[in-house]
Amino acid sequence: MRKQPTQERAQRTIETIFEATAQIIDEAGETALTTNKIAHKAGFSIGTLYQYFPTKEAILMAMINRSRRQVMDDMHEMLARAVREQSDPQQVIRERLHVLVQSFGSGGMFKRSMIRIGWRMDHHENVMQALREGAEHIAMALSQLNSPHMRTPGAATVFVLTRAVMGVIRSASLEESPLLGTQELEDELFLLTWGLLRA
Repeated sequence: MRKQPTQERAQRTIETIFEATAQIIDEAGETALTTNKIAHKAGFSIGTLYQYFPTKEAILMAMINRSRRQVMDDMHEMLARAVREQSDPQQVIRERLHVLVQSFGSGGMFKRSMIRIGWRMDHHENVMQALREGAEHIAMALSQLNSPHMRTPGAATVFVLTRAVMGVIRSASLEESPLLGTQELEDELFLLTWGLLRA
């Protein structure tokens, strides 16, 4: 973003731009998206839009990053609660996998479109940073569960697991696989994860 929203009015402007972008993608698809159409749909001049975002890609990345941040925050809270309650690690893993598949793969047409856009833009450094951050948090939380049935995951284990799981979800999303959102896919991801983590 060119300009960070510091006032409520500026934040409302950003939200309106996001909503207009979402409506265009929902109604006509990503290929129909232009900054002029977004500005028109939002009821702003193109100059107002450019005060905040230089390109449509910048708008999309801001939308994707916000969604990703929300998912990561929810995940962190979920893992913190699991540590406090000393939850069963298998249940923790299943819950986390379900949230990941729902957040980064499944959903309605618009959500799936936005997810695919996000995956296609995943060469951006902030995406890899989010993966690293998430992996470190998972490793810390799982090591604190103190379960005799699970070995403490090392850096290599967490690296392999996060890339394997997110790689499967990414491929299923980009290929528009009918497996997305099914229990069968989540079960296979659980077997993969638990196979590496069990003692």
